[in-house]
Amino acid sequence: MPRTLDELAADGLIDEGWAQALAPVAADIARLGDRLRAETAAGRSYLPAGDHVLRAFSRPLQDVKVLIVGQDPYPTPGHPIGLSFAVDAHVRPLPRSLANIYRERHDDLGIPPSEHGDLTAWSDQGVMLLNRVLTVSPGAPGSHRGWGWEKVTEHAIR
Repeated sequence: MPRTLDELAADGLIDEGWAQALAPVAADIARLGDRLRAETAAGRSYLPAGDHVLRAFSRPLQDVKVLIVGQDPYPTPGHPIGLSFAVDAHVRPLPRSLANIYRERHDDLGIPPSEHGDLTAWSDQGVMLLNRVLTVSPGAPGSHRGWGWEKVTEHAIR
């Protein structure tokens, strides 16, 4: 059953400020939710896990200070956590894109690379880690491009 943005906010899956900001694309989000449920019903999975799909919108909108945009979630099961470039803390080796971010951060700012790839602490500090496409089929990078996520994330960025 489709859930409204207000219901998602009440359940803590998205911030209330984001629920209001995303209202113009609420029907698109509901349609995407229907499509993901249809995928599951057909025996096809998607990444990240359902409760992490909208995770980039879980932090308060008014607290966002920096936006980092990725393409789509990592297509490896157990890796994506709903924040662009981030992976579950146990993932080794780190994805190349995240290792490159850590390397640049070290080269530019002298900050040593983190021991893990969970960027939740960045999100907690006001860094929004948003992919342009919020879901992917396991093992198939870019597989959910053109589904409609781009309209949702473009609206969020503006």
